Amino acid sequence: MLTTINKIIYIKIIIMSAIAKLKDLVGSAEIDAAKFYEKGNSAAGTRLRKALQEIKVTAQEIRQDVTTKKKAN
Repeated sequence: MLTTINKIIYIKIIIMSAIAKLKDLVGSAEIDAAKFYEKGNSAAGTRLRKALQEIKVTAQEIRQDVTTKKKAN
């Protein structure tokens, strides 16, 4: 069974991992956006749309966790 301190540490690790994932997604989206808009690469447009959807989902998960934590305090 996790103690309260271990739960807090565990949650922080998960959130920091999600933020790192967001950074990676934004970086790849930026590259694909340049390929799509500057070079007209339609496959890059598909990858861009996928990355943007993943960014949206990941950001929503973080938002929900923040809201939960705020209500708990």
